[in-house]
Amino acid sequence: MHETPPVRRRGRSRREQRRRRRARRRRIAWTVTSVVILIGGAAAYALTGSNSGESSASAGGKAPSPSAVSARAKSGEAPADAPKPSPSPTSTRKPFDLGPALAPVTALFGDNLMSVAMLDVETGAMATYGHDNFDTASIVKVDILATLLLQAQDQGRRLSTEERAQSAAMIQKSDNESTSALWTRIGSASGLDAANERLGLVQTQGGSGTVWGITQTTAEDQIRLLQSVFGDESPLSEASRAYIQDLMRHVVGSQTWGVSAAADSGTTALKNGWLKRTQTKKWDVNSIGRIEREGRVYLMAVLLNGCSTQEVGVSIVEQASRASAAAFSRKLGDKSTT
Repeated sequence: MHETPPVRRRGRSRREQRRRRRARRRRIAWTVTSVVILIGGAAAYALTGSNSGESSASAGGKAPSPSAVSARAKSGEAPADAPKPSPSPTSTRKPFDLGPALAPVTALFGDNLMSVAMLDVETGAMATYGHDNFDTASIVKVDILATLLLQAQDQGRRLSTEERAQSAAMIQKSDNESTSALWTRIGSASGLDAANERLGLVQTQGGSGTVWGITQTTAEDQIRLLQSVFGDESPLSEASRAYIQDLMRHVVGSQTWGVSAAADSGTTALKNGWLKRTQTKKWDVNSIGRIEREGRVYLMAVLLNGCSTQEVGVSIVEQASRASAAAFSRKLGDKSTT
């Protein structure tokens, strides 16, 4: 005879099963939640750990050894602590337009093309006219010397006696033979372009082959170069900057024309360039440098091409320098009184 289980006993068994199922669901939910929390925490660490303020060494990484740093410097790579180049002149404000002030000068142009850039060192204010590319002619010699010194810094050495003699002749006398020797020494255009990337020049391209004089540049890029030579924030060491500055302050008397025409006091440091193009028979005449006027210090670049003679070019560059400096000084003076 088959005995039927009591109803009460069967009901208790079902309740027990339901209780066990609920307990099992709670354990599963807790496990999933724990996994989510752990994964979320790991993700948060991955996102924030790199900005935690810990150095790579304290995080388990190793600092480069002196031999590794030396090898990197010798290969031409910028030292890890070298200031990063600035892609533009100091000022981020809209530059003052020199066009109206230069109208009397540009009326004399004919087929000439000109560009001017000025930087007020104290305020970082800029003034510009024109944005074309120009042959550098001999103003590239400042860039060549900056490149040579930057490479010597990377190699942890001083310039040799021969290099110093060539550098002095290149800047103070604009000696072309010395320049050609140093152009080859720095690696020609590729060496110049690599250095300019570190110096913050973004619109300058080294001349092809041995023709350093047709390196292409802009007036604003020349201001960037001058900032690396005369400013404190530069990949060039203090000693390297002082060396270039001294040579630019002592060019031979016959080559002191150019942006110096706009100075009214102090010592001018400059480098000029002039080049007669073979095909057009026209002259490139350029001038860059540091001047002082009415108690202010300016970095200035005037680039000009298409001149009938060198003398005409020098005259136009000097007129443009005076007109630009006078207008910019007035503009800055008006701002200081408002």
